[in-house]
Amino acid sequence: MRFSVYQISRRGGREKNEDRMGYCYTRDSGLFALADGMGGHPEGEVASQLSLQTLAGAFQNEAKPTLKDVRRFLNEAVLAGHHALLRYATERALMDTPRTTLVACVMQGREAWWAHCGDSRLYFVRGGKLLARTRDHSYSELQESLVGVVPLGDKVNRNVLFTCLGSPGKPVVDIVGPVSLQPGDRVLLCSDGLWGSIEDEDITRQLASLPITESVPELVEEALRIAGEKSDNVTVLTVEWESAEDEEAEGDSAGIRTEELGDDVFASTIQSAVGPGNPDDLLDDDEIERSIREINEAIKRSAQKRS
Repeated sequence: MRFSVYQISRRGGREKNEDRMGYCYTRDSGLFALADGMGGHPEGEVASQLSLQTLAGAFQNEAKPTLKDVRRFLNEAVLAGHHALLRYATERALMDTPRTTLVACVMQGREAWWAHCGDSRLYFVRGGKLLARTRDHSYSELQESLVGVVPLGDKVNRNVLFTCLGSPGKPVVDIVGPVSLQPGDRVLLCSDGLWGSIEDEDITRQLASLPITESVPELVEEALRIAGEKSDNVTVLTVEWESAEDEEAEGDSAGIRTEELGDDVFASTIQSAVGPGNPDDLLDDDEIERSIREINEAIKRSAQKRS
């Protein structure tokens, strides 16, 4: 399996960064995920981090080196993150539960699957065209889907989410896949700090026109400029698919190659926890940005050595 990946997170105009992202992989399967802790509820950074930790832990336990049932895995692992947040709140006697959105993508063989809860998005781009995008679990998206069927009324705040992880009721988890992958396909995961400022057409055009190491940071900087001082956290993780394990990628691979990994090897950029939801394990904003820089620089150095 060969793929390139680039990720970046900026705090914007907020006091702290409540977004988290990361990826993990075995020889034959990769998991890419992003979570956006929700304001208005306590400890959004804990919610996003704990949901990713739970997801990555489930992937490590089940990808040996592939997932037997990807759709089942995504559904169960996302809901496990939800239950981890409920336990966290109960153990600490919190008046409210930390909440987060989540979007995750699995690439395995020549196929991709993705799941989301809330309004963190996934964009699937091929050859300059947007082939798929997740639909937000918000009243604005719901009204677009039900226009002419069920009027929601003008009094509804259409930007409010109707589901998320950590909510009182069971979260809605939408799952798509399998979707066939082709070399050069690009999958972008992002928080609403990006798509809230930049139109889908512009995200698609820029993502398709430049290498992801250039297009992703430019998109983030553009979102920050447009939003100005009140900018939300802006977080983006983008993957460019190159080939499955038994295919030759065209040209020199510019990213990660997994074909030489052993059956039990598991690599991850998602921070692990000593105990579920241990707040002492959370990185501060400077550490997050430094960690992301180190990961991206390591990928670039690896590509330069092979070229």
